[in-house]
Amino acid sequence: MEQLKIFTQRLPKKPYCSDSPKDMGLVIRSMETAVKRRYIQPNCPNSKDWLLFDIDRQTCISELTDDMHLPVPTLFVQDYQSKKAHALYGIETPIHHNVNSSLAAIRFAGAVDVAMSVQMDADAQFCGLITKNPLNPHWHTYATGGMYELNELAEYVDLSAANDRRYKLASIGLGRNCNLFESLRKWAYKAIRQGWPAYDQWLIACTDRACALNIGAESQLHFSEVAHIAKSVAKWTHRNLTKEGFSAVQASRGSKGGKISAQNKRDKREMAIVEAIAELQSQGKSPSKAAVGRMVGITDRALRKDYAHLFQQIKTGT
Repeated sequence: MEQLKIFTQRLPKKPYCSDSPKDMGLVIRSMETAVKRRYIQPNCPNSKDWLLFDIDRQTCISELTDDMHLPVPTLFVQDYQSKKAHALYGIETPIHHNVNSSLAAIRFAGAVDVAMSVQMDADAQFCGLITKNPLNPHWHTYATGGMYELNELAEYVDLSAANDRRYKLASIGLGRNCNLFESLRKWAYKAIRQGWPAYDQWLIACTDRACALNIGAESQLHFSEVAHIAKSVAKWTHRNLTKEGFSAVQASRGSKGGKISAQNKRDKREMAIVEAIAELQSQGKSPSKAAVGRMVGITDRALRKDYAHLFQQIKTGT
């Protein structure tokens, strides 16, 4: 079956796996060993090749397609006795989620994932790290659907609420990843200025913060996903927000005899500019003075005259 071939080709090199997650926990094994277990991790840490849904009730493919008006799952992996199932939708173009990825694309993927989960009444607490292994004969696997682009899946669901950027996505599926990534990224832009720690220390700080944010979430991610998000944010911010850059900011300031209030106002404006530059870089966009000016409400002329050094000192992310 072509779907199972694609599933195997896209597996991580060393996925999490288990025969009984509740009783035995998860272990990391080589792909050759993991494919023999009843449960397996289908997605790589920083990308999603599959949208996974846990349907914790007796179900069938026709319930999804006829009653809930959803597309046919690429793979439908069902328990022979209970008739509960995992529905897997293969994504033709994988969804990458790291600091260099497009934030709009990540949120769109999260919105689709959340909307599909709600529409099929899937388990909102499902972690999504592992799935019933469609390669294992313990399950009844239906390989009936094709691979999908996200915009194809989006045609089956209502994204009006999930796409409103004024609000966080529901803590379901990829929505949790999006929310944690956004919160950690914004915290890191400011926190790294407190001592400019070495990378190893900074990674620990980002991981600790990510874990704290995850604990406070309605529905929590597995630690491995939290750790990968923390590593991505730590690596990017440590490389692109440097002590040298901010030292240049301090050196370029005017007379120290000015009023403290004026200096504080300038400090805040400089930080707003730095964060706008970082925001654009994280979206893979060029941090032009025009784009930054629109974000922080400063004219191009003022940026060229008073803040050009910020653009010279902040290294462009790749």
